[in-house]
Formats: sequence, C-alpha cells, structure tokens
Amino acid sequence: MKRVSFVAVLSVVVVMVVVLSSEVPVAKAVTCNPTELSPCMAAITSSSPPSSTCCSKVREQRPCLCGYLKDPNLRQFVNSPNARKVASTCGVQYPQC
Repeated sequence: MKRVSFVAVLSVVVVMVVVLSSEVPVAKAVTCNPTELSPCMAAITSSSPPSSTCCSKVREQRPCLCGYLKDPNLRQFVNSPNARKVASTCGVQYPQC
C-alpha cells in the first residue's frame, strides 16, 4: 500500500514539474507613453495616411487611449477627426471611455 502511495505522489510531482516548467504565455504590460505615437503625428495633424510604424504604435498603445483622452494636454490630438481616422485605418477600434 505504501508503494502505491509513493508512486502516486511521485507521479503527481513529475506532472507538476512538467506543467510548471513549460513556457506559459504572459501578457506583456504596456507602458503608456504618448511619445510612442510620434510616428503618427503627420497623419494626425494632416490628412496623410498613417505609416505601418504608426499603426503598430497605435495598436501597441490602444490600452492607453482612454488615459490620453482624459489628459487635457493630449485630448485635442487623440480626439481629433484625423486621430479617429488613423485608428480606423489601422484597424484599431476607437475607445468609448
């Protein structure tokens, strides 16, 4: 009986080690930094289309957009019709904050 318990415990330990040692995808935390959107400045301040770098940055900074909209210094840029157009062109849903 003790041998069966030992084998069962050992099996559980081996399974736990395998599960815990495998790579688990972890969500990467976004650092909210409005200067990351600088590649989008031309598209936001004019009617030029956004670059692929701009779109990449908009997608990266998407979780931060509500915070930018609440900042009086950034709201005028982030809430402009051109900024909405950039988000749409880049396939990023404009936030409803």
